[in-house]
Amino acid sequence: MPPLNRPYVLESAEGQDLWFVGNLVTFKATGAQTRGRLTVAEFLNPPGFAPPLHRHLEEDEMFYVLSGTARFQCDGEQLTAGPGDFVLFPVGLPHTFLVGSEEPLRCLQITTPSGFEDFAAAVGAPALEHRLPDPAPVDPAVLGHAAATHHIEILGPPPGALD
Repeated sequence: MPPLNRPYVLESAEGQDLWFVGNLVTFKATGAQTRGRLTVAEFLNPPGFAPPLHRHLEEDEMFYVLSGTARFQCDGEQLTAGPGDFVLFPVGLPHTFLVGSEEPLRCLQITTPSGFEDFAAAVGAPALEHRLPDPAPVDPAVLGHAAATHHIEILGPPPGALD
């Protein structure tokens, strides 16, 4: 990644790639480039993917949808988003989402302040290919420990459907 306080351009497939709970994550900016102010990551989530219900205790989390669709759930509200839509999850509110079954969800995830990259690195593995992998199971104990260490509370399982 580029050094602190220097301008840069990353091409579409450039950035630090990581497999994170069955998703390809490409970090475009981390706390190292933003003085801890924010993290920007491009996510490629497979069709039908859903993270566990959780909440961030220190970060606001935002998504800008580039392609695909998802139904987001936050604090009891359901929000459907597609290409060009922006979703905000304020700090402390429980949330999850369910990717549509027809195609992957490609989106920018922005967290402020930074730090999400450290959580993802604690759970994920370096990606050697820039494509979706076959989903690999995530050890719940590893995920839970990393989440607690990085101020994220896991509140429940991934949704099967957001009714």
